[in-house]
Amino acid sequence: MATITQDAALHSKARRRRANLPYLYLLPAFLVMGVITFYPLVYQVIISFTDFQTKDLLLQLASPKLSWIGIQNYKDIITGGLPVQNFEFFRVLTYNIWWATTNVMVHVPAGVLIAVLLNTPGLWAKRIYRAIYVLPVVIPPIVVATVWRDIFDEQYGAMNQFLTTFAGWFGAIDPVHIRWLNEYTPPIPWLLPNGPLTLAYYAMMIANFWLGWPFMTMVATGALQSIPKDLYEAASIDGASGSQQFWRVTVPLLRPAMIPAAVYGFTLSLNLFNFVYFMTNGGPARSTEIMVTFAYSLVRDLRLYGAAAAFSVIVFFVALIIFLITNRITHATESYTEA
Repeated sequence: MATITQDAALHSKARRRRANLPYLYLLPAFLVMGVITFYPLVYQVIISFTDFQTKDLLLQLASPKLSWIGIQNYKDIITGGLPVQNFEFFRVLTYNIWWATTNVMVHVPAGVLIAVLLNTPGLWAKRIYRAIYVLPVVIPPIVVATVWRDIFDEQYGAMNQFLTTFAGWFGAIDPVHIRWLNEYTPPIPWLLPNGPLTLAYYAMMIANFWLGWPFMTMVATGALQSIPKDLYEAASIDGASGSQQFWRVTVPLLRPAMIPAAVYGFTLSLNLFNFVYFMTNGGPARSTEIMVTFAYSLVRDLRLYGAAAAFSVIVFFVALIIFLITNRITHATESYTEA
């Protein structure tokens, strides 16, 4: 009897050891994540309730000059009480959501259309085209922003030179001199009522289109190649035209892949710091400022670390709420069998 009890205890001990083994393997990752991710997040939330500035950098939270001000930073952000010109929180929020939404509305259809065209049977040099359109994905956004900023330069930019040449074909003599990144007057004043969409917005849309559609095309290409050819053959036998096959076969089967990609693209555009900062720096007059670039400017220009931390917390909850809403509407995280 004692032997049986001892064997059961050893078996139970071995089973607990096996059950704890995965956690032991995960422990190094948890420690690294705790240092580089969780600790900065918690610290940021803490200093968002203070007036943390340059005076407090040396001693951090132990600084005798540090004052706990509660939710004052959050109030100043929402009500426009920050010492920043041309800042209105809800205008920046509206523009940020509009910027992300319009980018996705352009990238996804273009990506699907190009993927369908490149998936056409018998297309010559198909692999070469696919290799070329991957290039914008591997180029860092900072490089893309810098190049396109030069393209839209009002004096020597390639865009104005192209428009000058194009206008010359119709007899125009004067060179085209459009202030793409500095003109404040919106071309369509009513498009976004609480903030102007300046020419810089449209220039950024063109540049980000070049940057964003290849990813959507790659996702759509992978999804297209997983669609059984038998479905198209059956649809053709039933008399379905090419457009009917596209809308009744291709689009429904692309949906489980493209909706998560669209949500990812929306989130990426919502926080596209490098591209916005290095192309327009939020100008002119903060008309193209997004939330993450403004949070950075609070640190870079004003050294308001507490206010910047509060703004970052707000950005996190805005992104979280948007993700939950879009996920609820689009079912982006469902599996193929559930979609």
